[in-house]
Amino acid sequence: MDWGAIIETTFRGLIGEQFIYFGLAAIGLNLHFGYTGLLNFGQAAYMAAGAYGLAIIVTTLSPRINDDEGMFQFNISDGWMFIIGMFFGVVIVPLFLSFLMGIPTLRLRADYLAIVTIAVAEIIRIAMRSPRWDWFTGASDGLSGFSGTFYDLSPFEPQGRYFFNLFIGNQMFLVIVGWIVLAISAVLCWLIIRSPWGRVLKAIREDEDAVRSLGKNAYSYKMQALMLGGMFGAMGGMLRSIGFSLAQPDNFITDVTFFVWVALILGGAGKVFAPLVGAALLYAILGFTDVFLREAVENDKIPDSIMTGTQVGQVRFMLIGLGLALLAAFRPQGIFGNKEEMALDDR
Repeated sequence: MDWGAIIETTFRGLIGEQFIYFGLAAIGLNLHFGYTGLLNFGQAAYMAAGAYGLAIIVTTLSPRINDDEGMFQFNISDGWMFIIGMFFGVVIVPLFLSFLMGIPTLRLRADYLAIVTIAVAEIIRIAMRSPRWDWFTGASDGLSGFSGTFYDLSPFEPQGRYFFNLFIGNQMFLVIVGWIVLAISAVLCWLIIRSPWGRVLKAIREDEDAVRSLGKNAYSYKMQALMLGGMFGAMGGMLRSIGFSLAQPDNFITDVTFFVWVALILGGAGKVFAPLVGAALLYAILGFTDVFLREAVENDKIPDSIMTGTQVGQVRFMLIGLGLALLAAFRPQGIFGNKEEMALDDR
């Protein structure tokens, strides 16, 4: 068995791109659920907002804005269009989504928000796939050609291998930028939660009626938390689309939201850095089980009568599901969480 490949894949899961994407999304979900008690089952919608906010501005609107023969007579450089796309993807679109989902539901029970968020995420994904919007979103093929401006800033050789040969040039640049964004986001979240605003969020999670009795507008605070957590999710989705060099609807299916939930619950809700640990462990385990089982099958450590190479993908998810069931049974608060943090006041 190739233990070098097994260790390499596991370590890459701990620190690599997938960890960064889902770590950012888990920070946002932690603000929603861990600190405010909002059941958001549509974090994939915010991730899609970040990806498409950037991709549409750069690949769809930029050619029209800079078209000298069209109705627009502007000349905006690719760099500025990329910055504008980042602003739309991280700020404007998540704010709009938060209003769309929050206005009709945040005054109601927590389970209504769960239903609405998962529905909105699917509506957005299906709408992005529609041939009617092919000129705008690329339909099922998605949008590409928007990540060049980002990679033009890379100081690494495109085909060079770095950090113990784990990453190729552009991947290394993406990981470094992603780690910087992730660190800033975690520290920012830590400062927010320690502020008076953050203490109000935790009070809403514990007893919303008590917060209202003290004169606080719980609805407004929940809307703000929904917006801010959505922005972190949008950053994760934007980096994911840059990593793939593609904004495609099927990259933001419902499974994506539940992977973010697994990262949050594994690390522990209501702890600032716990979702990062959860995301790192999740993708390290996914990478380890995949390569380990494949090596075991190829080297006849596991006979074909038990499992074949084509069954490895299904079996590893079965093992992870078993692990989650045991975690829920024996430590439902996650690795670093407290049971109190998992108690939800859904009145």
